[in-house]
Amino acid sequence: MSEVKYSSGNMKYEKLKENLLALGRVIVAFSGGVDSTFLLWVSRETLGENVLGVLVDLPFLPRREREEAEKVARDLRLPLKVIEISGEDEPLIWRNTKERCYFCKKRMMRELLALAQKEGYAWVVDGTNQDDEGDFRPGFRATQELGIRHPLLEVGFTKYEIREVSRELHLPTWDKPASSCLATRIPYGVEITLPLLHRIEQGEELLHNLGFSLSRLRHHGEVARLEISPEEFPLLLEGELRQKVVSGLQALGYTFITLDLEGYHSGSMNRLRSD
Repeated sequence: MSEVKYSSGNMKYEKLKENLLALGRVIVAFSGGVDSTFLLWVSRETLGENVLGVLVDLPFLPRREREEAEKVARDLRLPLKVIEISGEDEPLIWRNTKERCYFCKKRMMRELLALAQKEGYAWVVDGTNQDDEGDFRPGFRATQELGIRHPLLEVGFTKYEIREVSRELHLPTWDKPASSCLATRIPYGVEITLPLLHRIEQGEELLHNLGFSLSRLRHHGEVARLEISPEEFPLLLEGELRQKVVSGLQALGYTFITLDLEGYHSGSMNRLRSD
């Protein structure tokens, strides 16, 4: 077991291991992000063979995110199972109301709970942390209703602390940018379809391949609103590269290509919801 020296994270780290031992056999909801990678790694180090990471692959998950998650698990020798589901049995997800994340998370966690019952795992846990409490997260409500445990939240880990401890443990995800499902690129009330998800993913892959470190393509009908880091605005506005972005996105069916001058902002579509 690696020793953690980061001061404000050390006591929480030890308490986390203690709590995980008390849980027994656990399934960790895994995405390959900062939080779930840290949680699965600590769980494996603490519980040994009594832990399994599970990635639920819905159509909303970008292919690159799945590939990166599987690579992280391989490189760290973390136990991982991938479950592919279509989500077609839950039409409330595809209607894309403001409760979309609630229904999606519930569908995913029910899959994990069924697996836990079948394979003899006592708990399903996820990487929710203290910073997640203040945001609009209907998916968190779904996990609470289903009895999913949140070990990082229970000991008070913040995102910053998770990143710092992950860095000390040499986990490759310590500085990984935030990620989210493709459905978050679509305004509430606009029906989600597989062709639309594919279109958005192709657009974001274009931006990624052109060198943008963090980007989102927000879909507004004929308009593609691009969110990138303000530091990369000059890169986008270079003549040749700008034309590649414009022509590439127009080839995907967008008529107007716009740059959001505010830059990348996680959860920006939540501004459009009407409570």
